[in-house]
Amino acid sequence: MKNPSARKNSFLAILVSVMLILGAYSIIQSQSGRLAQALERDKNAPAGLKEALYWQRLGTKVQCGLCPRKCVLTDGQRGFCRARKNVGGTLYTISYGYPVAIHIDPIEKKPFAHVYPGSRSFSIATAGCNLRCKFCQNWEISQADPQEITVKFVPPQEIVRMAKETNCRTIAFTYTEPTIFYEYMLEIARLAKKEGIACVMHSAGTINEAPLRQLAKYLTAANIDLKGFSEKYYADFCEGSLKDVLNTLKVLKEEGVWIEITNLLIPTANDSPEDITALCRWIKENLGQDTPVHFSRFFPMYKLLDLSPTPVETLIRARDIAVKEGLRHIYIGNVPRQIGEDTVCPACGKLLIKRTGYTVLENNLTNGRCKFCNSTVAGVWD
Repeated sequence: MKNPSARKNSFLAILVSVMLILGAYSIIQSQSGRLAQALERDKNAPAGLKEALYWQRLGTKVQCGLCPRKCVLTDGQRGFCRARKNVGGTLYTISYGYPVAIHIDPIEKKPFAHVYPGSRSFSIATAGCNLRCKFCQNWEISQADPQEITVKFVPPQEIVRMAKETNCRTIAFTYTEPTIFYEYMLEIARLAKKEGIACVMHSAGTINEAPLRQLAKYLTAANIDLKGFSEKYYADFCEGSLKDVLNTLKVLKEEGVWIEITNLLIPTANDSPEDITALCRWIKENLGQDTPVHFSRFFPMYKLLDLSPTPVETLIRARDIAVKEGLRHIYIGNVPRQIGEDTVCPACGKLLIKRTGYTVLENNLTNGRCKFCNSTVAGVWD
């Protein structure tokens, strides 16, 4: 006859085994449930699925923290930019790795006048934008739905490889609003820095401070569209806010990113001497007198087809105002004849860089100095 204590120990051993089995089964069931949910999210997620940066969960909703709009989205809803979506309580970027434009451009086309003159820039964009500018020249892609455009997936490392193979000095995030493909841009910029390729962006500047500071660590230069100098103009013509753009410019300056400004002058909208004067004063006081400003000519486009092109006289007047306010590097763009394209030494007044269109014809800079008077000229030079 078996010892009672032995029978008791045997019973306990069996009980423990059963409990362990049940516990393991419970864990497997729980993990399977979570896996099933994840697979279901992936199955229902759009092409280009990648979890976004800078967002928080609010119950079944999510709130994007990338730009000042801070969109709060229910399940299945996309943000104002069209490029970010709540899928099952997680915010995804749906344009990651899907560029709708890949071109090799002169850096002058961005436009940059004080960044590696005469060099080539590997330029990319994805579909979408977090503004609604009535005059957008790239509206076919900036106002497009990323899910309705069929393009090939191009991973970040492939962008960097192509830029390197084509001997491009920079990679430019441009054409649409780079903020909306932030994760793609950030990863490309990180990889490019390791390969010795500088990254630049042309942006409207509507981005929150935290993501901007993270990105700035990998940016060499930024051309920011300062579209006007009143909140009313931004609200009426862009569905945006001036204060957001001004904050972006201050942050970029603090982070040591080289800044150039583009101001598209639209007749009767933002071209008054008062607005131009205020804009130039703000730039000088907050960014410095060496900040290049590109006054650009408007042509009827998108939803502003009823307006005439900007008179050349308006652009020249803007340049004169800027000079009077103490800005030292003023350029005029979108004018077919040679006006305001050249860079002049602010110290001796001699020609430094002669341009026609996007082509550099003459460069009298040596290691960032005027070859005539040896004065240092602000910019990013080889």
